[in-house]
Amino acid sequence: MGGISMWYDKYLQVYEKPFDAVSFGDIVSKVKVQLSAIQSDTPMVTVSVIAYNEERHLLACLWALSELKSKYPIEIIGVDNDSRDQTAAIYQAVGLPYYTEKQHSCGFARQCGLNHARGKYHVNVDADTLYPSTYVDNVIDVMEKNLDIVGVSTTWSYIPDAHHSRMGIFFYTHFRDFYLRLLSVKRPELSVRGLVFTYRTELARQVGIRTHIIRGEDGALAFGLRRFGRLAFIRNKRVRAVTGYGTMSESLWKSFLHRVNYQLKGIRRLFTKAKEYKDQESNLVKP
Repeated sequence: MGGISMWYDKYLQVYEKPFDAVSFGDIVSKVKVQLSAIQSDTPMVTVSVIAYNEERHLLACLWALSELKSKYPIEIIGVDNDSRDQTAAIYQAVGLPYYTEKQHSCGFARQCGLNHARGKYHVNVDADTLYPSTYVDNVIDVMEKNLDIVGVSTTWSYIPDAHHSRMGIFFYTHFRDFYLRLLSVKRPELSVRGLVFTYRTELARQVGIRTHIIRGEDGALAFGLRRFGRLAFIRNKRVRAVTGYGTMSESLWKSFLHRVNYQLKGIRRLFTKAKEYKDQESNLVKP
């Protein structure tokens, strides 16, 4: 992955690596010290990391989070969604407070984090994603300066690899962001993504996070929050997270064409507001 150096490059040395395949002792010790140093006993912001079988990604995520630069007192907590790998062992190795959620779904995991959050603001974090050191302050500043804003969603990109070039990722993410910008005019809740969503803790508790759907708990929460105020969107490199391809089973090009086809079928969303959304049977978590 030569070429231009990126802020996240150093974290990639442990990304996609089994926890015990290579000795990461020095890195683990460093992350443990740095996480401990930024944890506050009276946090204004809770950063909540959810993980399900994320042994190959979690250490890199926590390493990036340990280097957050924030003027706000923060706490970082973890949620292990009853993983079958060494996810819990990584939380333990770096000394991060974490909770085990036995019921499986992103909704259950996020609700667990929200239940234990002590901060005024709650920052969603996915364990397979890396966040720049300026992430927290940029999203919290928006809500601190605008009391009518109840949630902030940022943008994200993908980690280049042998199958996904930087150029391809650049065009894919810019076309996607352009569409999400259009969508956010009438239906901002559909432009929100859980891996880059921050909101006011107490309002989110009033709304609640939907737990029995496979995907869309982020949009459902955003939709519920709208009765209290506005959603805001930030799209710049200071808040641009990078993630893997866990939710993208196709190539960038095929994924792009698939999304274009899907969005064209529902193009009326660009011009209409929604009063409600109905569940689809295929999206329900089976008991």
